Amino acid sequence: MSAFAGFPPEAFQWFAGIEADNSRPWFTAHRDTYEAAVRAPLETMLDTLADELGGEVKVFRQHRDVRFSPDKSPYKTRTYGVVRDDAGGAAGLYVQVDRNGLFAGTGYHMLDGGQLARFRDAVADDGAGPALEAAIATAHAGGVETFGEALKTAPRGYPRDHPRIALLRHKALFGGRRLAPGAGGIGGDAALEHVRATRAACAPMCAWLDEHVGAAADP
Repeated sequence: MSAFAGFPPEAFQWFAGIEADNSRPWFTAHRDTYEAAVRAPLETMLDTLADELGGEVKVFRQHRDVRFSPDKSPYKTRTYGVVRDDAGGAAGLYVQVDRNGLFAGTGYHMLDGGQLARFRDAVADDGAGPALEAAIATAHAGGVETFGEALKTAPRGYPRDHPRIALLRHKALFGGRRLAPGAGGIGGDAALEHVRATRAACAPMCAWLDEHVGAAADP
């Protein structure tokens, strides 16, 4: 495996181009740039991280599934992949490259019915709930923003004035942050440090999710 050298300026220029002309002729004409400046570096980066952390790498295809979408644009305007956790955790590591730079994230981006019930029970618990608040505060202190689809009101069975109602409304919980490119793109050391630091800041939150929520019944 070759050393990860980062994402050159051509990578971000390519994303600007595919946003401006999302067509097969444009993609075909610029496919060499995509392969060399976008996909190959992302694969190398994820392989490097997988060697450090353990786990299985998956890079998703650039083509969009347009069968059930009114938007028939053939290509995604971001390229992304994951390192799945081989140590039993369900959070994994998500890395995305797009016109705005490099995004790294981790957490539980979807919860099935069983996971959601366990999540809410733990959030409502007066021991586990504050521990999650502390873990999220650690992520925020590390420059990470937390996300997750949430209900607009209290879930059934929980009072609207619950002290952790904002967390109880969540239907998913993950954290991440972005690194913007400079004139020279994003170098390899800077990119890897960004992902490692993001993962470290989110580690207490992911540990809480692994302990109290766990994997989906059908991952």
